[in-house]
This record gives sequence, structure tokens and C-alpha cells, in this order.
Amino acid sequence: MKIFLSLSSVILLIFLSACGISTEGYRNVSSEEAKKLIDNKKVVVLDVRTPEEYQEGHIPNSKLVPLQELESSLNELEKEKPYLVVCRSGNRSAQASEILTSNRFSKIYNMTGGMNTWGYDIEKE
Repeated sequence: MKIFLSLSSVILLIFLSACGISTEGYRNVSSEEAKKLIDNKKVVVLDVRTPEEYQEGHIPNSKLVPLQELESSLNELEKEKPYLVVCRSGNRSAQASEILTSNRFSKIYNMTGGMNTWGYDIEKE
């Protein structure tokens, strides 16, 4: 019976991951899915890279909150708003998504692949 329950749990986790449903409290999305969310005005884009990276090119109308400053800036963000979290490759945005969901932000999307996979318009400062 224990083996059956363990196997069932593993299968359920694999199924949830394959369906894009996150077990971390946030949802991973591709750059294509992210573009649709942005175009439909469904998210606020939160860029968690450094100011230097942001200046080199960022998604138009995105808000810069570097990962190292995120926890101290949580009171500047609205918990009920949906956020698309972006970084260079997807690692820092996953960390930021964890921070946000652990602080009761409920509508968080992590753009996997980060700006490395973003093939759409960017702004430079």
C-alpha cells in the first residue's frame, strides 16, 4: 500500500508539472505565453535583474525591482495584482516568484528562459 501511495504521488506531481500547474504557488510560462499575458493587459511585469541589465534592454512598461531588494520592497507591490516575473535566464525570477508566493502574492507567473528567450520589443534606457 505504501508503494502504491508513493507511486501515485510521483505520478500526480509529474502530471501537474506537465500541465503547467505549479506546485510552488506560481506558474511557469514561456516567453510566448508571457507576451500574450502582457498584450491582454493581464499582468504587471516585474523585472528582478540589476539596474545595469535593465538599462541594456527590458520589456516595455516593466517595473524594476532587483532580486536583492525584493523583500524590502514588498510593501510597494499590491498582493492582489498578477505579476509576470522576469530576469535574464529564469533563475532569479524563480527565486523572486518563491519570495512573492511565500508572502501571500497569489497571481505570480515566472517567465522561464528569461530575457534570453524574449524575442519581442524591448526598451533601452
